[in-house]
Amino acid sequence: MSGVVDLAAVKAAGEAKAKAEQTRAETARQGGGGAVPPSALVIDVDEAGFEDDVLQRSAEVPVVLDFWAEWCEPCKQLSPVLERLAQEYNGRFVLAKIDVEANQMLMQQFGIQGIPAVFAVVAGQALPLFQGMAPEPQIRETLDQLIQVGEQRFGLTGLTVDADAGEQAPAPAPVAGPYDAALQAAVDALDAGDLGGAVRAYRNVLSDDPGNSEAKLGLAQAELLSRVREMDPQKVRQDAADHPGDVRSQIAAADLDLAGGHVQDAFGRLVEAVRRTAGEDRDAARVRLLELFEVIGPDDPRVTAARTALARVLF
Repeated sequence: MSGVVDLAAVKAAGEAKAKAEQTRAETARQGGGGAVPPSALVIDVDEAGFEDDVLQRSAEVPVVLDFWAEWCEPCKQLSPVLERLAQEYNGRFVLAKIDVEANQMLMQQFGIQGIPAVFAVVAGQALPLFQGMAPEPQIRETLDQLIQVGEQRFGLTGLTVDADAGEQAPAPAPVAGPYDAALQAAVDALDAGDLGGAVRAYRNVLSDDPGNSEAKLGLAQAELLSRVREMDPQKVRQDAADHPGDVRSQIAAADLDLAGGHVQDAFGRLVEAVRRTAGEDRDAARVRLLELFEVIGPDDPRVTAARTALARVLF
């Protein structure tokens, strides 16, 4: 068991708390934040819904992520325990189940090396909890610590659960946007491992709507996966270690860092490459760094910090 008791080291906790408070206020202003049915305490999440179902929800309540797969026998032992505890804790956390076979980008972003793996997201901050099967008393202890941290550091008080909440009339279906079909085609291509098809689909959207944020994010992710798919990780990392002044080696290693979930390592590597170099090499490192910012998203505090560091070495 690890991670949750060490949350003092989480970067930008103050900013995360402020953002969580802002999100809760906006939810309340829009009439949200009411009671939820018990069924909302255990949800299936994919890459397309991760922003709303996990990141946004984590501004109200800790979200526990259960990375699993159908073929994983230990997952079949752990998941029912987590689902039962989610109902027992009655809104103090939400359990989000993520099938790694269908959501490999999320698996790479969290640096998952084996399953079952359990993480939490609190006020937008990702925290490792444990990997593998664990005794229920230890799981309970970890959840209690997680909830305490959410309350004390981020002001998360959990959800109100009402068995009758699910009987309310469903909200009207959102009106489909002009690019929803094209964006869904890109997501389907990603899920099928057709990275080239995903890249083409996202570029088609951007050719008509250059400011489409969903397409920009999806394209950056698909291009990153395309670059790292054929890499030999051991060779790439050895080349980067042996040739610290070679920009191409550092760029390749940064791609691997980011795909493996080591965001700050990737950003730091490229900021250092920009600092060391000049001319075309410097520009290549800078451009790749900006591309990796798109993968993570402009509002992430790690991107903000890296932009500041980049500005210092450039100017």
